[in-house]
Amino acid sequence: MGDLLLVRHGETEWSLSGQHTSWTDLPLTARGEEQARSLAPLLAGRDFAVVLTSPMGRARDTARLAGLTATESDPDMVEWDYGGYEGVKTVDIHKTRPDWNLWTDGVTPGPEGHPGESPEQIGARADRVLARIDKALQEEGGDVILVAHAHFLRVLTARRLGLPAADGRLFQLATGTVSRLSTEHGRPVIVEWNRLP
Repeated sequence: MGDLLLVRHGETEWSLSGQHTSWTDLPLTARGEEQARSLAPLLAGRDFAVVLTSPMGRARDTARLAGLTATESDPDMVEWDYGGYEGVKTVDIHKTRPDWNLWTDGVTPGPEGHPGESPEQIGARADRVLARIDKALQEEGGDVILVAHAHFLRVLTARRLGLPAADGRLFQLATGTVSRLSTEHGRPVIVEWNRLP
């Protein structure tokens, strides 16, 4: 059985400042581009049966700069729709909602087309991605790599491990890192998390 590698995109201005970023398609910073390039040695020599990215430029650019080719974007891999909290920092949300927690309290509705999402809605998207890659992991013998966003990949990790989507809160994920899920005795496990070059 192959390994599932997860890459969080490189730094953007908003990931640096702590602003929630979903549909706003910010480019990588110069540091984010360097983070992406530095991932290439960690990924070299692996046989990837499937390479999927979020359709957002910051994920696609990270994949390209990390040397990944033959990528395909998957709309299910976009980041959590933060609704009315797009571009807002957690510290600012706490000024009016001191006990607010994204994982349990959700978000306020945003502009048209961005009503926000619950962990369960993201979990359903993650489950579709996991179903899509299952055959490659089980039967084709190669690894699978997903290049996407922190909260989405955290939820996907929880679902891969058989946990509720909201348990993604347990897995902090830094920009420009590689994480690896594999199996032990036929069950999914975390082998590496937040690996830097």
